[in-house]
Amino acid sequence: MAAGFGRQPCTPNLQVVAIQGNRVRIGVLGCGNVGAAFVQLVSRQTDSIEARTGVRLEVTRVAVRNVSREREVDLAPGVLVRDAHGVVDDPEVDVVVEVIGGIEPARELIATALGKGKPVVTANKELLANVGTELFAAADAAGVDLLFEAAVAGGIPLIRALRESLRGEPIRRVLGIVNGTTNFILTKMTEQGADYSAALSEAQRLGFAERDPTADVEGFDAGAKAAIIATISFGAKVVAGDVYHEGISGVGAADIAMATRLGYVVKLLAICEQDPLTREVAVRVHPAMVPKQHPLASVRESYNAVFVEGDAVGSLMFYGRGAGGLPTASAVLGDVIDAAVNLRQGTHGSLGTFTRAVIRPIDQTSSEYLLSLDVADRPGVLHAVTGVFAHNDVSIRAAEQEGLRDDARLVFITHQAKEASVQACVRELRDLDVVKRVGSLLRVIGA
Repeated sequence: MAAGFGRQPCTPNLQVVAIQGNRVRIGVLGCGNVGAAFVQLVSRQTDSIEARTGVRLEVTRVAVRNVSREREVDLAPGVLVRDAHGVVDDPEVDVVVEVIGGIEPARELIATALGKGKPVVTANKELLANVGTELFAAADAAGVDLLFEAAVAGGIPLIRALRESLRGEPIRRVLGIVNGTTNFILTKMTEQGADYSAALSEAQRLGFAERDPTADVEGFDAGAKAAIIATISFGAKVVAGDVYHEGISGVGAADIAMATRLGYVVKLLAICEQDPLTREVAVRVHPAMVPKQHPLASVRESYNAVFVEGDAVGSLMFYGRGAGGLPTASAVLGDVIDAAVNLRQGTHGSLGTFTRAVIRPIDQTSSEYLLSLDVADRPGVLHAVTGVFAHNDVSIRAAEQEGLRDDARLVFITHQAKEASVQACVRELRDLDVVKRVGSLLRVIGA
């Protein structure tokens, strides 16, 4: 069941920030793309926010490493400072926004702010995927908010839905596209026939990919988000190290073409599941073939989309821009408004307690699979190959042959099978003298 998000009164005998009138003063840690966009949004929307909520937001401090660097945001004299700890300690700051990223000093700064009775809004997925439950507990103990909508899927209001609207829903599975960089690359490979290197270079040129794209293309970014999603969805502590990662760097143009011909689209998916009987949690990130008629197949470019599957609500889909300064800053601002209103009212949102997650390892998960083999074109090959599938208890749903003689290739799609069985099948196929090469192994999702 999703973790509860209850409104709780501030805990007595702890330092609580005293709000002066309707002003809520904000200290921002970091002024990169998201931080600068957030400051701009606050400046642009202060009056309308006050008219709707009765709270007047004001950015009073912004901590950066280099105060002399030219920035795209206008700040009053004295607002820009170097000392992040000073911002957290400053009595002129009521709410802290953390957008510097990384684990330290972000963890220490957030813990200090919470201990001083200051609500915190963060976009830091890496931090929450590793020590999130520790910080959630600190926020509850201090009686203030720790909000993090922007940490997962940018401007898409997914976390709020999981925390609030779906808090009474037994969630079975959450799956989706939560990394815009990889979705952009796979879109170019699918629609333009580009190979992986060319698509990555274009993503870097357009600013969708970092100079070092490892975190994105190898699935670590999506894995951190998956850990947070699983923790909130299932009320169980899942950390980044619990997530199986497999990126897209091994996906080639031939794989994309094969999937297209068979009626599928390749996407990098984050998948979070909980067994309703054993309560085991399986969290993984890997490329998958999605049927063209599935809504996720039509999610293009750098957009994100997430499916939530519950017992009562069925399937819900959340779609939108999963990254970028303004969409992410919009999510930060929404959290800041909630935190400011709660602070004035002396309440906060609680995630409750988290159980210890029992993690189901990847080799115990099940899926359908596509497997291609380059084989010798001679009598008895198909019998030998299918015998290996049968020996490992992997049932074949569809099979076809491409090419002849030296170019002969067999393509199989299995029924649901355990990962361990499929991997054993692959190892045994590599030892067959009629198999020249074991090619792609892609999981099939949504069939």
